[in-house]
Amino acid sequence: MFNLLRAKLREIYLTAIILVIAIAVTFKSADFMTSGNIIEIFNDTSILAMLALGQMLVIITRGIDLSVASNLALTGMIVALMNTQFPELSMVYFIVLAIVVGMALGAINGLLIWKLSLPSIVVTLGTMAIFRGVIFIISNGTWVNSHELSEAFISLPRTVILGFPVLNYFGLATLAAVILFVTYIKSGREIYACGSNPAAAVYTGIDVGKIQCLTFVISGAIAGLCGYLWVARYAVAYVDIANGFELQVVAACVIGGVSIAGGRGSIIGCMLGCLFLGVIKNALPVIGISPFWQMAISGFVIIAAVVLNSKSAGKKKKIILKPQSAALAS
Repeated sequence: MFNLLRAKLREIYLTAIILVIAIAVTFKSADFMTSGNIIEIFNDTSILAMLALGQMLVIITRGIDLSVASNLALTGMIVALMNTQFPELSMVYFIVLAIVVGMALGAINGLLIWKLSLPSIVVTLGTMAIFRGVIFIISNGTWVNSHELSEAFISLPRTVILGFPVLNYFGLATLAAVILFVTYIKSGREIYACGSNPAAAVYTGIDVGKIQCLTFVISGAIAGLCGYLWVARYAVAYVDIANGFELQVVAACVIGGVSIAGGRGSIIGCMLGCLFLGVIKNALPVIGISPFWQMAISGFVIIAAVVLNSKSAGKKKKIILKPQSAALAS
């Protein structure tokens, strides 16, 4: 009950902060809160939100996936190269290919961590570099530009339906899938148990390593899908695509209240964290601050959020230990 109340309060505070920033920036530029700009913010945030949902599942199980941006880049390059060779293929083929390739890359991370009991931060730091190297090898260091891609390939995420680009619908579909997974699927519900108390989870019959591996596979599948969406939206594929984007993904999760220590985190909070970064990104140019400051701001907010999480966890421990101390004294 205490954790639930604390999470709800955090989400309320974060929502209030987002609204205050948006209103303050509107005084500087009246166009900021227009429907067109709001849709653009959602469009800019969709890929970040999708990746953050996968990352949230990983972090809840006490892991971290630093290779998501490299997975996105490698998968994007693969589907882009395939499209240059087979432009007549259906878009369904490229989407399925992106998901399968991303899933396979995620499985590499998950299996190394599960079967060899390696730290996730070390494994994904290594695969992050490996995936970037593979991109250079398969592309010979060259770019795939818009004129080399088919019109259907690059137009799908940009197609507007009922006032929103298709990219937003991919984000909503991913959100719905993750909600269904953690709510109704047994393994989805078990990820919180694995992160909260892995030893106790083992005694209840949960294979902690298997569940953690599953979260990396899901994160990889989402990253693969985002690889196609990113390349199609920006109509270009190259080695350094989305370089450093993993920082923003982790930042969105931490800002939204997902505990780096595992076991805690809500989908609503994660989405609010993404929206916060999306608003900041769009607000900085309006108030005359270089967008390059976004990385510094993200880093500062990550530290602040981790400190806040640590203090909250410390208070919880004191509450738990207090009765035990009293019992020992008596």
